[in-house]
Amino acid sequence: MGSVDFYTTVTGTGTDIEAAFNAAREQARWEYGASGFTGTIAEKDGVTLLDEPKRSEQDAVVRAKQLLDGDDPRVSAKYGPAGALPVTTDDETDGWLFFGLAAY
Repeated sequence: MGSVDFYTTVTGTGTDIEAAFNAAREQARWEYGASGFTGTIAEKDGVTLLDEPKRSEQDAVVRAKQLLDGDDPRVSAKYGPAGALPVTTDDETDGWLFFGLAAY
């Protein structure tokens, strides 16, 4: 099977990255199923917080694409952990951008 990039933003969980990650996985499983090869965050078992400054959601997606295009080993394995960048959304809500490669 192949892999695809995914980008998932979660807000409303405060600074608890694990709660945000688990909420994103559960939502993806509800929307796409849990049978594997969904191409979503549902395929990830862990998350790696990248020590980078908080950005707008749009700038975080640009940065995430740079990391994936650069084959950054922290986030470029389809069976490895998702990456996480802190974000502030357009309505100034803090959250996380989870991203990576997922089996599809």
